[in-house]
Amino acid sequence: MFEIVLYEPEIPPNTGNIMRLCANTGCRLHLIHPLGFELDEKKLRRAGLDYRDMANISEYANFQEYLK
Repeated sequence: MFEIVLYEPEIPPNTGNIMRLCANTGCRLHLIHPLGFELDEKKLRRAGLDYRDMANISEYANFQEYLK
């Protein structure tokens, strides 16, 4: 299984599209904060948040937490 890491993503539609990709392919998505948007933002929902429940997503407060 592939692991996709987004470090401080800033563009909601791109992140939403990657969420959809992860949901459809079984990849795990790691989001490292701070995010440049809220996870419930309309642009993110339109691009793929409806797949959020199907995607394997982990969130981290910072890069050091991700490395643990």
